[in-house]
Amino acid sequence: MTDDISPQNEAEELPAEAGVTDNTTAENPLKDLEARCETAEKEAKENYERLLRVSAEFENYKKRSLKEMADYRKYANELLLTELLSIVDNLERAIQSTSNDDSASGCVIEGIEMTLKALHKIFEKFSVKFIDAVGKPFDPNFHQAMMQEASEDHPENIVIREFQKGYLLHDRLLRPSMVVVSKGAETPK
Repeated sequence: MTDDISPQNEAEELPAEAGVTDNTTAENPLKDLEARCETAEKEAKENYERLLRVSAEFENYKKRSLKEMADYRKYANELLLTELLSIVDNLERAIQSTSNDDSASGCVIEGIEMTLKALHKIFEKFSVKFIDAVGKPFDPNFHQAMMQEASEDHPENIVIREFQKGYLLHDRLLRPSMVVVSKGAETPK
């Protein structure tokens, strides 16, 4: 009985189903498209923001890499220049010790002075500068105090003598100055 469906019954059932289907497909596809559009716009906005962040991070990385490379080039010779400082110190000591000696050969002293001048030119070429310490206020960033000494001529915390010169490479400390610092005039007890 259920197997016998007459063509008339089918016709009656189809329009009712078609009407229901047309109504829901007319409303749901529009809402479905609007939802899809909103989702796509939201995804596009998120992707764009992510792209901007990644681009900014990459630009920062490039800038940081360039700065690191520039710093590397700027300070690449630091170890070599630090080693040369002891040679400069020895040449300066040789000149000082022979300046008071009348028996020292003038040619030898002249050769030492020329060698010292050549090293100073190399230092100048690579932006190595000595730290002028004597008569300046003591600065622990650039000076290493070896001792304190009472002085009538200098106020407290002023460098009065230098045992060893300090040097800077560009703005970086190669070696601090080894100095004697004034502790002011001694007060009688």
